[in-house]
Parts: sequence; structure tokens; C-alpha cells
Amino acid sequence: MKSTIEELGPTRVRMAIEVPWGDLDHAFGEVYKELGRQVRVPGFRPGKVPNRVLDQRIGRPVVLEQVVQHAIPEVYSEVVRENSVRVLGQPDIEVTRLDDNDTLAFTAEVDVVPKVELPSLDDLAVTVDDVEVTDEEIDQQVSVMRERFSMLTGVDRAAEDGDFVSIDLEARVGDEVLEDGSTSGMSYEVGSGSLMEGLDDAVRGLSADESATFETALQQGPHAGEQAQVTVTVRSVKAKELPELDDEFASTASEFDTLAELRDDVRTRLSRVKVMQQGAQARDKLVEHLLAATEVPIPDGLVDREIEYRNQALQNELQQAGMDWDAFVLMTGSESREAYEAEQRTQIEEAVRTQFVLDAVADAREITVDNDDLSAQIMAQASRNRMSPEQYAQQLQQGGNIAEFVADVRRTKALAQLLEQTTITDASGNVVDLEALRPRTVPAEDAAAEGDDAAAEDEAPDAEVETAVAVEAAEGATEDSGDVAKG
Repeated sequence: MKSTIEELGPTRVRMAIEVPWGDLDHAFGEVYKELGRQVRVPGFRPGKVPNRVLDQRIGRPVVLEQVVQHAIPEVYSEVVRENSVRVLGQPDIEVTRLDDNDTLAFTAEVDVVPKVELPSLDDLAVTVDDVEVTDEEIDQQVSVMRERFSMLTGVDRAAEDGDFVSIDLEARVGDEVLEDGSTSGMSYEVGSGSLMEGLDDAVRGLSADESATFETALQQGPHAGEQAQVTVTVRSVKAKELPELDDEFASTASEFDTLAELRDDVRTRLSRVKVMQQGAQARDKLVEHLLAATEVPIPDGLVDREIEYRNQALQNELQQAGMDWDAFVLMTGSESREAYEAEQRTQIEEAVRTQFVLDAVADAREITVDNDDLSAQIMAQASRNRMSPEQYAQQLQQGGNIAEFVADVRRTKALAQLLEQTTITDASGNVVDLEALRPRTVPAEDAAAEGDDAAAEDEAPDAEVETAVAVEAAEGATEDSGDVAKG
């Protein structure tokens, strides 16, 4: 077998392949075996029809066509493997020569991973924001706690923002009453804007048993995007009474005896969150630096295929939700579908660049993925998706996504290594030590042996805050990009 590879550009190649007739014996054998099972010839048992008889019965050109269809994928894969061509997507195949009992020749054009020239990875440095917790941020967190301990009391007055009302809704399009747009006894917070546009303005100023009608655009259902006439009737009005901010509230809402102690704890937790955000910000800035310093050509076909795939998946979801594109674009805040798709293309192109750069880093550092890496990532992803590691692993296998998962873990390791050797300083010039951000862990067996339930419980509330440092931050970048560049 002969093969030559011609570069058509930085992201596409053409392979010219010639296959001697003798190398097609396996393909002929498989084709004749299948035809022998399908074709019935008087005087011969199924599967026992001689090849020359099959040629006469169905025609030599038909046999050759099926042999070509059977042989080309195998030959193409062998050429790709032997030449270590990192292909992206499916090839465009053209048979250029088919001489019976002589030669099969064809070309295969396909997108490939570009060669990426990395910048120097020594002396990397990024600057992140200072950790500063303001009194206003503490007030906001305490207010959230205060809201959870509020009481609702019926009032005999018109509804105002912040009140909770019990309402009946009836939506109409023309003379048709919409079942999915009508309800009764619904609890709603006035001013929250959480249900439908125009509702808050209609409800404000209404007392019990008073009604108002307004127009609004339906967001879902068979009439999505159409204007509906909605009548709202207030059945009751309740005002929210907040507890006094004092030591009694602190002891009720937390384990602390005084409001000052509660505020100090909130400050500590917010500081911890912001310190973890420094790690994520360092990751993002490191990726931005790599992308800005690296020329990364992108295969247009790869981006186009990803857009088509995502749009088809979204189209199916919209149909199931009874929505159309116009309603969806309105929900996203985009000016038009064209604007939405332009933004989508930009995001996908950046995701592709990120993957190519991290793959190049992993190649340069000869980073490998072992079972421990995979197990750790499977457990982390399973936890985030609220399923068992076994279920998540099975989902990967059934979806045929194991190769992409391994590639993503490898990129995560590459970025984590870079992040660990990067000098990170805050805006005030202080060095940020990612190692110091790692959460303290208490092995489950140790905690159980010691009866240290308090220690285990103490770790749990901060799990979301204190996850992961370098590796966790790196995961964020690779997850955001998704696995677009599939081989």
C-alpha cells in the first residue's frame, strides 16, 4: 500500500492512497460472505454459492462497489494510525481509480489538529484581585439569613413590592382560554419579576378580590411568542415581617450568641470564598495569556459542525418545551438569532483554541492520564451531577464519550501543572499561595474511628467553597470550553 499526505493548509490534509489488489482479500471475503447469505441461487445452499456465481448473479460492478465501501474505512484508519495523523471529524473520500484485479486508489481530505507553537512556559505570572470583604457584602449575607426567618402576616391593604399575594391567573389568546396559562391559589412575591412580564405592574395596588388585565408575550407552550391577555385576581395579601437584627436573632439563626460573632463568621466565610475566586481568576488569566501569545488556526468545518450539533440539540429541546427560536432568543437577551449565533460562534472558537493550546502543553510535557486521575475526575463529576461514580462511568461508556473524557482530564492536568508553577500576586503585590488554599480533609475511616462526627460535619458546609485549588480551577477552564475538538 502506498500513501502520501499533502498539507492543504494549517488544519487540513489530503491523503492519496493506493491499495494493491492483494490487500483487498479480506474485504472481498467479507463481502462474498454477506452476499452468500443474502442471495438465493437454485442448486446451492445458502452461504455456499461460489464467488464467480455471485459475480454473475448480481454483477461484478456491484461486488466491487461493496468491496470499496468495506475496504476504504479500514485502509484509511490504518494510514492515519501509521502516520500519526491527528484527524478531526470524518474525511471526504473520493475514489480516483478502480482497476479490477489491479489497484484501488482514493483520496481522503480531512481536518487535522494544527501544529501549535507555544510561547515560553517559564516565569509565568498573573495578577488577581485583592481579597476584600466590605460591610455591605456582610449586610447582604445577613439579610439573606434574615429573610429565611421572616414571617408572613395577612394585611388589609393594597399589595406592595415585597408582599406575598395569593393570585388566580387566566390567560387568553383571542377567545381561547389557555390551560397551561391559567392557575388558582398561586403564591407570588410582588416585585420579584419571576413569573411573567407585566404581572408586577398589574398586581401592585390591588387589594383582596380585585382584578386587573394586562398583555404579555408567552414564553413557552404552543402559543410561545404570541401576545396573551392575562387576568390576575388577588385573593389575599400578606406582608413579610423580618426579625430584629440583634443577639436574639443571631442565636436563633446560627450557633453564635451575638450578632457581632455572626458577622465575624460571615466575614471569614466570604473571605474564604474570595480567596478561592482568586484561584479561578488566576486560571482564567493564565488561559487568556496563553491564547493571546499563541497563534491557533481553527478548522472552519469543526466549528460549523459543532454549531450544527448544538443547534439541532437545542431545536429538539425547544420543541419539547413548546418554544420556537424567536422565544428562545428573547429569553437569552440577544437582539436577534443572528446575534445569538455570532456570539455562539465566538464562544466555540475560543473553546477550540483553548483545547488545542492545552493539548499542545500536554504534548510538550508528555503528560499522561492514569487510573487514579480518571477515578478522581469521575468521582468529582459524579458528585456534581448527583449520581454514583458507577452511574457516571456507565453513562460515559454508553455515550461513547470515554476518549473525550480522557482528553479532557489530560488538559486539566496540563493546566493544573502550569497554574502550580505560575507566580500569582494580588493587586497589592502579595503572593497568593494556591497550595495554602487546599481544603483540609478528614478521612472518613479516621473520623469514624475517632467518633469525630463534629469534624466531618465541620468540613461538609465548606465543601463547595474549599474545593480544589489548582486542579479544581483547571477543571473549570476545560469544562467551560467543552470537548469540541473531537478526534
